[in-house]
Amino acid sequence: MVAINARAAVRREIGGVERVARELARLLPALRPDRYRVIAPRPALAHRAGHAWEQAALPLLARGAELILSPANLAPLASRRNVVLIHDAAALRHPEWYSPAYVRWQRALLPRLARRARLVLTVSEFSRGELVELLGVAPDRVTVVPNGVDERFTPAAGASPARAALGLDRPYALVVGTRIARKNVAALDAAAETLAAEGIELVAAGSGRGYMREEGAGPSGPRRLGYVPDDLLPALYAGARALLMPSLYEGFGLPCLEAMASGVPVVAADRAALPETCGDAALLVDPDDGAALAEAARVAATDDARRSELVERGLARAADHSWEHAARLTDEAIGALLARS
Repeated sequence: MVAINARAAVRREIGGVERVARELARLLPALRPDRYRVIAPRPALAHRAGHAWEQAALPLLARGAELILSPANLAPLASRRNVVLIHDAAALRHPEWYSPAYVRWQRALLPRLARRARLVLTVSEFSRGELVELLGVAPDRVTVVPNGVDERFTPAAGASPARAALGLDRPYALVVGTRIARKNVAALDAAAETLAAEGIELVAAGSGRGYMREEGAGPSGPRRLGYVPDDLLPALYAGARALLMPSLYEGFGLPCLEAMASGVPVVAADRAALPETCGDAALLVDPDDGAALAEAARVAATDDARRSELVERGLARAADHSWEHAARLTDEAIGALLARS
C-alpha cells in the first residue's frame, strides 16, 4: 500500500503545487483503490504549522504503507519510504526571491530528501536537470511526469461569472500566478499600456505568500485582482483575450496549459520550462524585453489570424495533457518501484 501525503491538497488557496496534490490525491485512489490511501491533516496544519505533522505524525499514520507519496516538494526526512515530487529548485537557484528562513529550510531538506528518496518525481525535463545539478540526485532516479489540465478549462466555460464577480467590464488580458518577483509582472508595464490603447485591460490574478518576496508594481502595470477562487478560474480564463506569463523561472507553467485549454492565446517567456510546456503553441519572448512583450501581447490579443492559429495549436497542446494521464504515469513509476522491491 502507498500512503498519499495530502497536506498540500487541503490548503484553501490553490496554486500549481496544490493543484497537483489535489489531482493526484483524487485520481490515484480511483485508479488503484487497492494501492493508495490518502492521509490528510486538519486544514490548520496545511501550511507552516504542519511541518511537524509532516515530519513526525505522517510516518506514524502511514504505518503499514510500503511507500509514502508526497506530491508537494517536502516529505518526512527520517523516512526511508519516500516517493517525493519536487516541482523545481527555485529557492536554491534564486534565493533572492524568498525569505531567508524559507531558503534555509529548503537548503536543509531538499538535497537530503532527494538523495534518500526511493524515487524522485518532477514535472519537466528542465526541472529534472535542476534537481540533478542542485540537489545532487542521480539522473536515473528522477522520473518526469508532466502536469495535466482539468477538463473544467474549456472555451465553453463562459466568462459571465468572473466578469460579474471581479468587475471586469472591459475586454481583458490575464496574468495568473502567485505574487513573487520571479513572475516578472513588473516587466509588463509597456504591455499594459499597449493593450490599454486597444481598449483591453491587463489584470493579474494571484495572492502573495509570506515566504515569497514580491516585486514592486509598475506605475502602469496590471490591475491586481487578488486571489481568485478556484470555481471562478475557468470563467476568468475563458473570457481573456490572452494570457501573459513573463516568468523568469518556472518548473512547468500550468497557467499556460489552462489558458490553452480555454481557447486563449498565450504569450510566455522563453526561459526555464516554459518552452518545453508550450511547444509551438505560444508566442515565446525574452522576458527582459518589455517592448517585445508588449508587441507579443498586442498580437495575441488583437491579431485575428495569429489568434486563430494560437488557439488551434493551444487546444491541441492542452489535449495532450490530462490529469488522468499524469496519474497513470505516476502509478506506473510507483508500480515499477514496488515490483523492484
